[in-house]
Amino acid sequence: MFKRLDHVGLVVHDIDATLQVYCNQLGFRLLERVEIPEQKVIAAFLDAGNSTIELISPTDGESGTARFLANRGEGTHHVCYEVDDIEATLAELRSAGVRLIDETPRQGVHGLIAFIHPKAAHGLMIELLQKTHR
Repeated sequence: MFKRLDHVGLVVHDIDATLQVYCNQLGFRLLERVEIPEQKVIAAFLDAGNSTIELISPTDGESGTARFLANRGEGTHHVCYEVDDIEATLAELRSAGVRLIDETPRQGVHGLIAFIHPKAAHGLMIELLQKTHR
């Protein structure tokens, strides 16, 4: 069902300060920085060898990401796995009784995405990604 680990998402207060640490001190390379207005976040993707790190910072204090940050602080937000067919994967998960955040996929930065609820995976939010470009 899962093809490969695509990225690990980290939620942060200040994306610029975090990029300074990850790029200048830890040696990661910035691949892309993008604002995602519908999710009320800025995201930065860093090259991590065979996968990427996604830094996520809220642009609106009322967003779900801002609430996550306020409740849990900075750190791991989700792990993303690439899938070949997101519709089929969601159907398989539903039939197995897995609790989903997204019943149907939605457009993300790099393709169609959907999230598995953290309560279904012992506290870890899992993102599914069917890449449509790159």
